[in-house]
Amino acid sequence: MQAPTIQSLGLTLNAALSIIRAHGYVLQVAISLGMVLKPPEKRCLPPAIKIALATREVLEMKSRFRNIGIIAHVDHGKTTLVDKLLREGGAYHVNEVMEERAMDSMDLEREKGITIKAKNASIHWNKYTINIVDTPGHADFGGEVERILKMVDGVLVLVDAFDGPQAQTRFVLRKAFQNHLKPIIVINKIDRENSNPHRVHDQILELLLELHATEEQFNAPFIYASARDGYAMLNLDDPHDGMKPLFEAIIKFIPPPQADPKAPFQMLVSNLDWSDYVGRIAIGKILGGHVAIGDSIVCIHKDGRRERALVTKLMEFSGMRTSDSSTDGEAGNIVGIAGFEDLNIGDTLCDTEEREPLPFVEFDPPTIQMQFCVNDGPLAGRDGKFLTSRQVRERLQKETRMNVSLSVADTEVPNVFLVSARGELQIAILVEQMRREGFELLVSRPEVIIRREGNAVLEPFETLWLELPAEYIGNVMQSLASRKAQVTNLEHHQKHIGIEAVIPTRGLIGLETDLVNVTSGQTVMSHMFKEYAPHCGPIRTRTTGTLVSMESGVTTTYALDTIQERGRLFIAAGDMVYKGMIVGENPRTEDMPVNPTRAKHLTNFRCHGEGKAVMLAPPIRMSLEHAIEYIASDEFVEATPRFIRLRKRILDATTRKRTAIGEKAALET
Repeated sequence: MQAPTIQSLGLTLNAALSIIRAHGYVLQVAISLGMVLKPPEKRCLPPAIKIALATREVLEMKSRFRNIGIIAHVDHGKTTLVDKLLREGGAYHVNEVMEERAMDSMDLEREKGITIKAKNASIHWNKYTINIVDTPGHADFGGEVERILKMVDGVLVLVDAFDGPQAQTRFVLRKAFQNHLKPIIVINKIDRENSNPHRVHDQILELLLELHATEEQFNAPFIYASARDGYAMLNLDDPHDGMKPLFEAIIKFIPPPQADPKAPFQMLVSNLDWSDYVGRIAIGKILGGHVAIGDSIVCIHKDGRRERALVTKLMEFSGMRTSDSSTDGEAGNIVGIAGFEDLNIGDTLCDTEEREPLPFVEFDPPTIQMQFCVNDGPLAGRDGKFLTSRQVRERLQKETRMNVSLSVADTEVPNVFLVSARGELQIAILVEQMRREGFELLVSRPEVIIRREGNAVLEPFETLWLELPAEYIGNVMQSLASRKAQVTNLEHHQKHIGIEAVIPTRGLIGLETDLVNVTSGQTVMSHMFKEYAPHCGPIRTRTTGTLVSMESGVTTTYALDTIQERGRLFIAAGDMVYKGMIVGENPRTEDMPVNPTRAKHLTNFRCHGEGKAVMLAPPIRMSLEHAIEYIASDEFVEATPRFIRLRKRILDATTRKRTAIGEKAALET
């Protein structure tokens, strides 16, 4: 017969701890005696000692694990810090080559320097297992952050010693406080020139007050670090001793997971992975009990369905890798479980069908929506492999299973899907991933999601933060005013100016491109959703027209030489174009039809200047994000694996003109 458990005694873990604290030193001595007794002899012990023995076993099993998330603004050194922790924690062999920015495993993450997908890593330091979850720093990927915070018990708040706490730090830290997580503040890059850790220390305390931190959260420990040089310390004048002070702070201040190994098995699916051998893998923290390969467990789906299956594979993290677990999955640890074909983030895994599903996090609502359409242009099918509406729909539905903050809906128009998300960057990343996978598709300009409350029309507003050189303040303020932004704070620093403003989400579309042009790329911009407020009227974000091709074919230098005098070109000589394709920008507001395929006809006459070289200006090659911001409501971005083209929704010029006249007449009536 096994020793009594807390559940068999009818107590919760907190109640058992209260009894132990009440009995004091006498009970501790009894525990020491009870630990050497055999199970039959333990049945004769007093109830209080039985409770203490069961509680001690629970706490000893739990105390081995620490589950932490890392919060940081873009480019504050988060990925570099994780690299140093992995190396010092023994995640790499002595003769193994360590890959820089190991947590940025996606190509897009390395190219853009941001974290897009939340990822897990594990460090075995001394006798402890520290599970690290890397959270995205951009507010557009807030859905990744919110569900990942359900797996951890504390957070490392990483702040640049020069920049101080930024918008994305504020956003993720607010979510962490809503989940009652305890923070450890890490002021990074103290080796940076002009760093001011004392000023940043005070700014962080002000931020904690602003976010209504509890007394325990406000008294969070501070660590000063240089992730690049690989050291951390409690005080600025302490000697450098590697990352040991940070490891010790994690063990001391981050609480062990609130999980009971004696309780029935329960786990909330917080992330998903895929293996070509075992299929879909559920990743999450075991909240109670244990699980082993071959166990029969139940998946409670979000729609209430119960499905039973056998655990075919149990994996645990070691460094950045996953490996087959040699032991049972223990309460408090973050593991991967395979065995279910139909599995989604937010599902509950448990031992029996009678269990209630675990509560899942509520997400902030999406504020942006875009149309994804099947590519019906003349050049469709020449570049990609996946073209049909069925293939596009399946890919979008697959993305919603992995990205819970994204939603996809069919529309009344065939082959058109409406995708809603947090921001245009999140959708642009999805489009970029699809085109790299071989898809061809059309995407529209982002539109905000409007709400109606009674007779009031509400639209989303965001808080905007800008840092820019002082000489550009006039042009930037003019751009903000044209987008209906209201400046709430203006701070003058030694070499730059900080601006805080409230701006409609509509006004943010295309703003980054304007700021790059106005300030020569010297502006740092970040924003965060604030609230829904009354609609503030029309906003004109593009003041130029376009040059639209009126013929299909291959462009010629002779034709482009004439066209470039009327505007800036988006194409070069030898490019394929078609009717309705946008080939350049017109400085005037209207669209201008041009013929970029016109060739010079041969004659028997010589003309003046024969043989003179034609000098074409380099064409503007837009990135996908820039193209999505640039287009108007009557235009599409055509994204293929090799090309990004701009085109009109209606390719035929006559039909396009008739439609515009009809829409204008409808508005007047």
